[in-house]
Amino acid sequence: MWTDEEIKGKILHKLTRLGKFKHSHTSIDNLPKGFPKDIWGKIRGYVDDLIKEEILFIKPTSYGKEVSINTEKREKIMYYITKFLDKN
Repeated sequence: MWTDEEIKGKILHKLTRLGKFKHSHTSIDNLPKGFPKDIWGKIRGYVDDLIKEEILFIKPTSYGKEVSINTEKREKIMYYITKFLDKN
């Protein structure tokens, strides 16, 4: 079973692999891809948590919301990614 921190870590790991920092954004709708289907519905809540923690920037567009990583929160980002990687 996945913990909240591991799920947040996987989201951030995915965004860092894709290079989604500052001005490079991706749609929130793409983030559940790669997770088990049974937790797809919960991913949006975790993304909202990361936005509240100011780890993710949100960019509203005409076609939906997009997110990127706030590089100034490096320590917290690495904390979550480490939690995810330690699971594997």
